[in-house]
Amino acid sequence: MPQRDQENVAVRRADRPGDLGWVVMAHGETYDQQFGWNTDFEALVARIVADYAARHDPAREAGWIAEADGRRVGCVFLVAGDRPEVAKLRILLVTPRGRGLGLGTRLVGECLAFAREAGYQQVTLWTNDVLVAARRIYQSFGFTLADEAHHHSYGQDLVGQNWTLDLRPGPPR
Repeated sequence: MPQRDQENVAVRRADRPGDLGWVVMAHGETYDQQFGWNTDFEALVARIVADYAARHDPAREAGWIAEADGRRVGCVFLVAGDRPEVAKLRILLVTPRGRGLGLGTRLVGECLAFAREAGYQQVTLWTNDVLVAARRIYQSFGFTLADEAHHHSYGQDLVGQNWTLDLRPGPPR
């Protein structure tokens, strides 16, 4: 394995052929290997990606791919929420090969910078408590836990969590 600090890393828009399919495949494989999640999770990611591909508004929604040595190793998407002032951060992933390079933080940073430029006032996300590294990244950007609930999904008993980040200037609300 090459030295981690010598890898050529980049974050770019998810706009090349194969990017969207890779997102679905990488989520399915990674979450199966790490957490034993079944194909129900891959189906959820496929729906998110298909909705994005079919009807995203480029002025308000975007996806990013992280690469190390020219190979895809991560992704994140920002999509419109249920209200015009709210965006959703979706499907953050850094594969085992891409970890330790700061790519999760870079991906979330790109996502939030875009959200601010697009005029969103708030970004929300849904995750599960077993995704500890992702949660640390979200907290480092100021996301706060809004609520959590137990659920059985993807063949596992999990605790789902909703997180929010207020993008409006001024003191936290």
